[in-house]
Amino acid sequence: MRRRITLPLLTAGAVTGTLALAAPAQAHGYISSPPSRQALCAQNRVPDCGQIKYEPQSVEGPKGLRSCNAGIAQFAVLNDDNRNWPATSVGSTVTFTWVNTARHATANWEYWIGGTRVAVVDGGGRQPGATVSHSVNLGGFSGRQKLLAIWNISDTANAFYSCVDLQIGGGGGNPTPSPTPTAAPTTPAPSPT
Repeated sequence: MRRRITLPLLTAGAVTGTLALAAPAQAHGYISSPPSRQALCAQNRVPDCGQIKYEPQSVEGPKGLRSCNAGIAQFAVLNDDNRNWPATSVGSTVTFTWVNTARHATANWEYWIGGTRVAVVDGGGRQPGATVSHSVNLGGFSGRQKLLAIWNISDTANAFYSCVDLQIGGGGGNPTPSPTPTAAPTTPAPSPT
């Protein structure tokens, strides 16, 4: 009788332990506003995104990467700058809102344009709310830019990555041309008579 109870209990314990070890980190998040590339895919605003459409919060990779897809092959579409990613027109200060579908203690959030870190926000090792917003000054940049946002988790070696396409300084691309100066009309001098 004892064996009949012990064996199922041991089996259940082994399965539970294996599932606990195999479970991914319980921290997931992405930028929802202005819409990140994965948010645009999830909203069907950009077609043919693949798997990221169903899990925009899952772009997780080792800390220190500088790619939109966190090195995950199935999310490679996020790195493709040749896709027609809509850019959000913004001013020099932008508020980025993260949706955290599974909250986790945070080291910090970083914001990068090219090789320049434009902002870092300390997370203090605390668990964030379901949404978090940061106001970031992008005054040193203009025109179309790709911003990489990184959510660094404090108690794992991983981070979450989100790329946002921006048109800084508003407008739809080309600056408004200056009017061409015109010469002042000249009045002919009176002729001597």
